[in-house]
Amino acid sequence: MFFHESVSEGARISLDPATDPDINMNSVKDYQINPNPYFSLMIRVNSDGGKYPELSLEKLLDREEQRSHRLILTALDGGDPPRSATTRIEIFVRDANDNFPVFSKDEYRVSVSENLPPGSSVLQVTATDKDEGVNAEVNYYFRSTAQSTRHTFSLDEKTGMITNNQSLDFEDTERYTMEVEARDGGGLSTQCKVIIEILDENDNNPEIIITSLSDEILEDTLPGMVVVLFKTRDEDFGENGEVCLRPRPGAQWPRLTPTWGPMAASPTPSWPATWSHGRWRPTCP
Repeated sequence: MFFHESVSEGARISLDPATDPDINMNSVKDYQINPNPYFSLMIRVNSDGGKYPELSLEKLLDREEQRSHRLILTALDGGDPPRSATTRIEIFVRDANDNFPVFSKDEYRVSVSENLPPGSSVLQVTATDKDEGVNAEVNYYFRSTAQSTRHTFSLDEKTGMITNNQSLDFEDTERYTMEVEARDGGGLSTQCKVIIEILDENDNNPEIIITSLSDEILEDTLPGMVVVLFKTRDEDFGENGEVCLRPRPGAQWPRLTPTWGPMAASPTPSWPATWSHGRWRPTCP
């Protein structure tokens, strides 16, 4: 016997009546069921005097709380003493789509190297649904996510696995934020937030950019004359973006001394030196 969990209180379902070959007072006179919080027994009397048992729902059913209910129905005749017979009734609760999918986390966060090969698994989101059957089948979709992020990453609708479609570049984008929706077969859905942070790798060569250069120097030039102005650049981050300057091995610099600009960490001229976070450091690691 089946009851749908969405059935309202007071709903009734008819039961098969008992039979008794005796007649009059010795025939079936009453029915009883074992005490339980969900069902009560109602007796319907027809115009011919026949009595028919019906189950009435007293408390809303919840399949996720209890999948089935077992009752014992007793039929009694009018004899003295009365005779009785019992039968077992098992009621199965049919599922209604009354539960939303639930993610294992409200926010997923992961850090990956910018050297991660395309097609690599980045992160898997998971959601569960307490319903059953199609109502418990969860699919995953991007929602409220920038088109550029959708081009960079793909989401498997069935497994919730996020993979990168193309190479990542920290210097281009340091962080991706997306919203993932989990939707069950009945249309109920919920969302979570995903943050993917890109870790910098030392994948850029430093550059020396000469801004001013004196091709010739007069022999009577006084000390302190600026011979060359240059700046350095490295698009990497942190220590990977620090540029160390030192004379090339074997090069002779007998009469040239570096002079650091106003952004220098120390005014003392010396080789080698490091350009670090917008300032010169007259040292190298």
